[in-house]
Amino acid sequence: MYVGILTAPFAGEPLEVVAAFAGQYSFGGLEIVAGPGSKHINTDNFGPEQASAVKELMEKRNLLISAVAAYSNVTDADPDRRAKNIQTVHNAIDAAALLGVDVVNTIAGLPPAGKDKYKTIEEDCAPVYKPIVEHAAEKGIKIAMENWYATNIQHLGHWQRLFELVPDANFGLNFDPSHLVHQDIDYLEAVDKFADRIFHSHGKDTEIKQHVKRIVGNQGTGWWRYVIPGLGVIRWGEYIAALRRNGFNGPISIEHEDNAVEREEGFLIGKKYLEQFIVY
Repeated sequence: MYVGILTAPFAGEPLEVVAAFAGQYSFGGLEIVAGPGSKHINTDNFGPEQASAVKELMEKRNLLISAVAAYSNVTDADPDRRAKNIQTVHNAIDAAALLGVDVVNTIAGLPPAGKDKYKTIEEDCAPVYKPIVEHAAEKGIKIAMENWYATNIQHLGHWQRLFELVPDANFGLNFDPSHLVHQDIDYLEAVDKFADRIFHSHGKDTEIKQHVKRIVGNQGTGWWRYVIPGLGVIRWGEYIAALRRNGFNGPISIEHEDNAVEREEGFLIGKKYLEQFIVY
């Protein structure tokens, strides 16, 4: 198990910049953002030459690649955008295969306006993901959906339904406990229940402002926000223990969405905190 970095906050800079930072401070690896025109993995133009350059860079900085990340809305209501987003995930799978990476991170898509998430799972998400998962399986790659609450897999019932419809063993989760905390969903129980579906983990915490919640209620806003691991309410020692107990020994990839902490500082705070519970 190791602490890594999701490269998204460095999206405006070449991959060399985040690799140099991660290597200098001995992070274990990178979850590399992929997409059309991306400065990290450009899915419109990624072949053996580009893959060789990325692998050389990772070796130079003593970094692993934890996953290729293509967080595209594959259930977009607009047919053209949906098709392009699906192709982005397909291209990310091909890029991962060239890199020798066995996980592609994505999302379950967003529900079209006015459509229930269960209905979207059954009518849109499952039909879209079946060929994606099959394509990934042919290349020895696992598809890991981040359980962002705004997507079609908001809660555990949604997870269960999608896995019933797409039961393939290489279809699972990029588990992010921060998306469960503010919904009062037990993330430790979720690890136990979906252990065989966890292929990757995000390191992101959630701050709960109880004094605000008591005024606005749980349907109000401003009472929670995402923070760097260790600055919120997630019990990381117990979470990592639950992952280990269930056989997961993969990366904890810090997803920096804490607007109160500078980019590099946030990653270093998170790394220092998480490494209390991880020995490389």
